Amino acid sequence: MLKMPENLPVDAAPPLLYAGITVYSPMCYFGMDMKGTNFGLVGLGGLGHMAVKFAKAFGMKVTVFSTSPHKEKEA
Repeated sequence: MLKMPENLPVDAAPPLLYAGITVYSPMCYFGMDMKGTNFGLVGLGGLGHMAVKFAKAFGMKVTVFSTSPHKEKEA
């Protein structure tokens, strides 16, 4: 059973769950969850944002590669 926070709107949950499991599962499977290690990401789209959030939560050093200069601040 999955418990959802009461303050999370129901329509916001599916995208978070989809993007979350899409990046969380392979990150853990390939050992990309160790504090202090480097994590490089190409592209800061929907999945990329979630990957950055997980990597930071794991305590990794994150580098984002993008061809969009306007996303520098987001990264």
